[in-house]
Amino acid sequence: MFSKQPRRAGARWARGTRGAVRLAACAALGLAAATAHAEWLYRTAGIMGTRCIVELWADDPLKGEAAIDSVFADMRQFDDSMSTFKPDSEVSYVNAHAADAPVKISSELYDLTRTALEYSEITHGTFDITYASVGYLYDYKKRIHPDDRAIAAALPAISYKHVILDPTGRTIFFDRPGVRIDFGGLKGYEVDRGIAILQKAGFTRAMVNAGGDTRIIGDRFGKPWIVGVRDPDDKDKVVVRLPITDAAMSTSGDYERYFDEGGVRYHHILDPHTGKSPHKVRSVTIIGPTATRTDALTKSVFVMGAKEGIEFIDTLPDVDAVVVTPDKRLWYSKGLEPPKEASQDPPADPAAGAQR
Repeated sequence: MFSKQPRRAGARWARGTRGAVRLAACAALGLAAATAHAEWLYRTAGIMGTRCIVELWADDPLKGEAAIDSVFADMRQFDDSMSTFKPDSEVSYVNAHAADAPVKISSELYDLTRTALEYSEITHGTFDITYASVGYLYDYKKRIHPDDRAIAAALPAISYKHVILDPTGRTIFFDRPGVRIDFGGLKGYEVDRGIAILQKAGFTRAMVNAGGDTRIIGDRFGKPWIVGVRDPDDKDKVVVRLPITDAAMSTSGDYERYFDEGGVRYHHILDPHTGKSPHKVRSVTIIGPTATRTDALTKSVFVMGAKEGIEFIDTLPDVDAVVVTPDKRLWYSKGLEPPKEASQDPPADPAAGAQR
């Protein structure tokens, strides 16, 4: 359990007279009758190239189902606009034309790009959406990777400093040819949007997940949500379980999209400085206030490695981290206490949506 975890609602016990006990019992029966129709709703969908989940407590199930519909609809709209795999998306248009002249973009894309550039500054370039300038050369399904010559030719285009935003005209410009951007490392942004949709609709206990990015509001009636970090070598095992209430959690691992060739694992997390997959760690989990923040920081720590990455996280007051190294050691930030069950292999929690 970690010391920085948000405040949880605990069980409260009261002592009183026999009459007070009877009164409490009557009140409980009345509450049960009033909420008999309430229930937990759970639904999954394949969106943004990953498995997305929404779970919430609904006093009115019809209202709850409508809210889940709204979250998934927003995710699909986001994917239509931001996916580099869709040639007619806004991001694909930007990648095709922004090196020729400034391109006017939507407020959503402008704000998301600005947020990405801020994280590039914070992480000293270890998070960089222009990784796609080399990243597009990889195809993990077809087991294709660029050779050293191709990487060297494309690598100069990787730098967030090549991305120029004009707040007056709301335009984006790439100051050199070959620059591409990709928001695959910021799916947490859409998770936060999903939570905002649910909160606006009045829901106070809910979880939204997209792949390895999870945001939770509220608790499970006096108990925290339990989220597991999977064993990098066994999807049916977890290396640690964490209690989460009113927080976000993201996990990035080398087992998500990858292929092995010649003893080398080519996975989807690329070091912006080399254009290649780093191998200092197997997975990184970040716990923090928003999924946008935790998602961006997992990629950064993955590139930095365990020692440098934990030291970096320890400079940030609102986040914590768990890093799994190739030798299966667990590294914790200073705000976490190693859980007793970390050395065991507890069964994976079906509700642990933050596993990638």
